[in-house]
Amino acid sequence: MSGIERIAAERKRQIEEEGFTAERDDFENDREQLAKAAACYALPDFYRFHDVDSGDISPVALWEHLWPWEMKWWKPTPENRIRELEKAGVLIAAEIDRLIRLEAHDDQ
Repeated sequence: MSGIERIAAERKRQIEEEGFTAERDDFENDREQLAKAAACYALPDFYRFHDVDSGDISPVALWEHLWPWEMKWWKPTPENRIRELEKAGVLIAAEIDRLIRLEAHDDQ
């Protein structure tokens, strides 16, 4: 599958199996949480687990500053970079869709 096909399949899975619907996105993520979470998954391991300036392992990694939800929702798969980027892509697409719906609602 191509990247876009993988992202679409993951979004479908999230909707059908986890209940992450457009309505839920609109109601629970009005402070750009979806974009922040996407950034966390998109970050390469080095930036997730090391201090960006010094390269040392950081007691508070960069993703911990960005992650918008409870820790139980943080599900990295560092052994599978493609899978992490699928998650990031889904979250970015969901944020784009949320903003489009918000913009359409504001135009009414």
